[in-house]
Amino acid sequence: MITIEQLKEIQQRADKLKQYLAIDEKRVQLEEEELRTQDPGFWEDAKAAEVQMRKVKGIKAWIEGYEGVRSATEELQLAFDYCKEQLVTEDEVDAAYAQALHEVEALEMKNMLSHEEDQMPAVLKIVSGAGGTEAQDWAEQLMRLYQRYCEKHDYKVSIANLREGDEAGIKSVTFQVNGLNAYGYLKSENGVHRLVRVSPFDASGRRQTSFASVEVMPEFKDDGKIEIRDEDIEVTAHRSSGAGGQHVNKTDSAIRIVHIPTGIVVGCQTERSQLQNKETAMKMLKSKLMEIKLREHYDKIEDIKGNKVNIEWGSQIRSYVFMPYTLVKDTRTGFEITDVGRVMDGDIDGFINAYLKMNAQ
Repeated sequence: MITIEQLKEIQQRADKLKQYLAIDEKRVQLEEEELRTQDPGFWEDAKAAEVQMRKVKGIKAWIEGYEGVRSATEELQLAFDYCKEQLVTEDEVDAAYAQALHEVEALEMKNMLSHEEDQMPAVLKIVSGAGGTEAQDWAEQLMRLYQRYCEKHDYKVSIANLREGDEAGIKSVTFQVNGLNAYGYLKSENGVHRLVRVSPFDASGRRQTSFASVEVMPEFKDDGKIEIRDEDIEVTAHRSSGAGGQHVNKTDSAIRIVHIPTGIVVGCQTERSQLQNKETAMKMLKSKLMEIKLREHYDKIEDIKGNKVNIEWGSQIRSYVFMPYTLVKDTRTGFEITDVGRVMDGDIDGFINAYLKMNAQ
């Protein structure tokens, strides 16, 4: 059964959430915003009305989230008191504690994803580092890892661009992830990932170290704030690569765009026409420019410079060791798991939560 210290600790976390989220102020704000929706001409401007309804819904969600925390902690206190009188069992107290902990952690996590871009879809790009087939195979394993993570969280994945390896694996892949808070969670994966294992491609059975970079950016809606001049981009068409249907490798429909001022490169090959692929690639380029603008606090897009990360030793954010022992460790947070198979099957929530908590602190 839980201790009195555990009970007090979770109650303190609930109190801090109420203060930090300004729940009392949000209740007043909700009343004011709901009054605006009762104006007789409210729906005359459909777009403005939709924005206002989303605002009301957002405030309600925070209040309802806290109410869930408050209710669960009160139930826990009652269960703890009744257990002393033998009216409930210790198992029931532990169950009430587990529920209260779940409610508190869920709201704490939501608060960590309170930035506007956190709620957006994500664009995730994986590029293999130096090392030929071994590195390309590692890049493909990471692609499977994130696909499985997305499946577990009901995120929809669509591949925009894929370059297959020379013998096995992939050279690079870009895919879009759609779902609530997709970017907010996946942004923790941004960086270089290092693999240590006995390579199946080495006849001598030597241990190899491979690297692959993961880049994650939010998929912004095109609100006209990002303007890209024709003279600032270089667009080339080429044939799609990879397996898949009669259309692949038969027409020059794949598009590659280079943003000359920054050196940023994007591409798309999944659609059947050049026009569709170019539209998707331009959307990805605008998202990348906006993401850098927000992260680096640039006032103008013209000030943005391309950011380069060396995919090599010393730059990794996480190491995956398959041999001689098994361990996955994040170098930023210190969080680690010894069950490599579990991680490669998409169970990376521990790493993501540790990163978000570190940033919140």
